[in-house]
Amino acid sequence: MTEWYEALGEWLGQDPFFTLLEHIGTFAGAISGVRMASIKRFDWFGAYVIGFVTALGGGTLRDIMLGLSPFWMTSYSYLITTFLAVVAVWLFGRKFITEQITWFVFDTIAIALFMVIGLEKAIHVSATSHVYQMSCADGFPWWCAIIMGVITAVFGGVLRDICINEVPLIFRKELYAMACAAGGMIYFLLYWSGVPSVICATVCVLSIFVIRGLAIRYHLGVPVLRGSRSLASEIAHHRHSHHHRPAPKAKENN
Repeated sequence: MTEWYEALGEWLGQDPFFTLLEHIGTFAGAISGVRMASIKRFDWFGAYVIGFVTALGGGTLRDIMLGLSPFWMTSYSYLITTFLAVVAVWLFGRKFITEQITWFVFDTIAIALFMVIGLEKAIHVSATSHVYQMSCADGFPWWCAIIMGVITAVFGGVLRDICINEVPLIFRKELYAMACAAGGMIYFLLYWSGVPSVICATVCVLSIFVIRGLAIRYHLGVPVLRGSRSLASEIAHHRHSHHHRPAPKAKENN
């Protein structure tokens, strides 16, 4: 058992458990991206790119903001994990593409795990680098850790939606980034109460599942910012008339 764990550690990195969570989140996030790519009728390479961007885009931005090398550049295993997601959608396409519950499970697994990973990585970096120690009681800015977690969780999905020409999900009514932020707050409330970090992370993941599930079940969401109906109608009329304006007729020669 010890030899297997050491071999796993050599392949995954210094912290096998933490990196294993990253790979599970990478697989689930890539499934979400590849699913959308398949709906758009992308080829295998295009689907792989979208899966890669979805799964690793948020963590890449997080590491850059924290002054680190992007995590996937330390091991090719993330590339393999993303490819396995493409193969999984190819083999079980009907399950992943047509059944909403399957998509919900994988998408929520991805954002929940990435939220915890991003949050704890920000805590670790802030605790070991004087740059991020901003006179907080525990030696790190808790709000910065939550933001890093949310970026890790949702920014890959933003890149995915931009690449496939869709409005990013976090800008719509559905609770998505807000569910992650709420999970992060729950994490710190437990952490400040002296609860072990493993339990904090577990409750954080479960709370994101519950919040998203309730939001979808009962159609809960952030209020939509609505502009003036008359202004919207005027803009729509202007666009319609502009696109359908008849070409000028040529003058007839007398």
